[in-house]
Amino acid sequence: VQLVESGGGLVQPGGSLRLSCAASGFTFSASAMTWTRQVPGKGLEWVSSIYNDSSTYYTDTVKGRFTISRDNAKNTVYLQMNSLIPEDTAVYYCAPRSKRTWTKFGSWGQGTQGTVSS
Repeated sequence: VQLVESGGGLVQPGGSLRLSCAASGFTFSASAMTWTRQVPGKGLEWVSSIYNDSSTYYTDTVKGRFTISRDNAKNTVYLQMNSLIPEDTAVYYCAPRSKRTWTKFGSWGQGTQGTVSS
């Protein structure tokens, strides 16, 4: 399994970022995909998941602001993040797991840093 996250950066509060996760080494179209994030000194936090039927799930703190999507032709999952707040600052990681099984994943990529600051 290989996962390459990208798209992070520095934005002001209220701004937007679009994260991408390019995946390989498994059957992407059959896999649920999950975004997680980590703040320094804290553990990974589940953010959002998209299943192979395109059903989507979000943690309460990002509902209405973040949108997860996937492109099976490109083996890529996206996270569109709008109306960003400083509390969204974190390193974001993706995983080929569902919202129930992501904690068991162990082959994390390098992540992509998203920083929300004025």
